[in-house]
Amino acid sequence: MARNEEKAQSMLNRFITMKAEEKKKPKERRPYLASECRDLAEADKWRQQIMREIGRKVAEIQNEGLGEHLLRDLNDEINKLIREKGHWERRIIELGGPNYTKHSAKMTDLDGNIVDVPNPSGRGPGYRYFGAAKKLPGVKELFEKPPELRKRRTRYDIYKRIDASYYGYRDDEDGVLEKLEGPAEERMRREAVEEWNRLEEIRKEAKRSVKSGEVVTMSATAAVRELLHEEEEDVVEEERRTEREMREKLEEREREFVVHVPLPDEKEIERMVLEKKKMDLLSKYVSDGLLEEQTEAKSMLNIHQ
Repeated sequence: MARNEEKAQSMLNRFITMKAEEKKKPKERRPYLASECRDLAEADKWRQQIMREIGRKVAEIQNEGLGEHLLRDLNDEINKLIREKGHWERRIIELGGPNYTKHSAKMTDLDGNIVDVPNPSGRGPGYRYFGAAKKLPGVKELFEKPPELRKRRTRYDIYKRIDASYYGYRDDEDGVLEKLEGPAEERMRREAVEEWNRLEEIRKEAKRSVKSGEVVTMSATAAVRELLHEEEEDVVEEERRTEREMREKLEEREREFVVHVPLPDEKEIERMVLEKKKMDLLSKYVSDGLLEEQTEAKSMLNIHQ
């Protein structure tokens, strides 16, 4: 009985399945060209179908034990479906639908970094590799980055990184020197103030003793003497400075007046005057003698005539 019930149940299941298939509409096939579709909802449906097929094949290509030939065939089929998906996405845009290409996935290498896929045709995303196809011989080298050649820096590159910090102009900004110089500065300032206060006290005490006429102690006398000695040194230094400035001015004036010819003394002047008088007398004598000779010559000519 059990076997007959199982058979009846099997026949009933077949009958029910057959009736359900009769009620179904004939299975629709995806149009070969996306331009043949005129309905936006239909275009979106065919795009979703292509997406499911791509997902199924991408999951299948992750198996590295399929063999090189099968992996290459699967990768070709995935790229073909991706190109077809691009046609449907452009058709959806033409029908007034959303733009799915803005959020399309990028291709990555074995480390997960995005890779720019070269596409000579300029249309579509280009040929891509998925799953275990990235590790095929001849493909793995495409995803390996070439070793970076260390470029030698030029003098321009070296000087381009030099700023004020290199020359030490910003050493005060980090606060290190301020911490080191702060205690020393305070100590020097405190010593200078104490010295000034000590000298002021000595001056006041000296003035009081001079006014009152009291006898000054030895320590006070030594202090006053030291103070007076310092003041005397300042006065002497000021006098030396003034004398040095006067001497420099005199030397500068002497350098300005330069005599290029020797000046004659009194005896030389007298000799020159005497020579001048002699020359005048001789010239007068010569001129008188010539005049007499001329008159004599004229008188003799007159006589002969």
